Amino acid sequence: QVQLVESGGGLVQAGGSLRLSCAASGRTFSSYAMGWFRQAPGKEREFVATISRSGHNTYYTNSVKGRFTISRDNAKNTVYLQMNSLKPKDTAVYYCAADTHPSLGVMITTARDYDYWGQGTQVTVSS
Repeated sequence: QVQLVESGGGLVQAGGSLRLSCAASGRTFSSYAMGWFRQAPGKEREFVATISRSGHNTYYTNSVKGRFTISRDNAKNTVYLQMNSLKPKDTAVYYCAADTHPSLGVMITTARDYDYWGQGTQVTVSS
């Protein structure tokens, strides 16, 4: 069982920044690929970013490339999402997720392939 707890959400003006954190339980965090997803009201959950077990490989959805950065600290069992140049369309509940059986060299972008999810943290960007 893996527990994920997100933090760092809030209200920010357009152009501002936020840093989300996701703390994971367990002693095998470094063996998980991690991802961030988001869900806006009335919309389906969508992929935002993913990071490999070591942190050396990352992948982003096009709409956040150049603005968001995913990173991880395996010593702290934590994954981060640094969000810069935020836009009102980034408003959503952001979720972190763990893929506990990642395939080497494969970056997973589909929600159904992640095994565990956090409770989500609200990000609101005002115009």
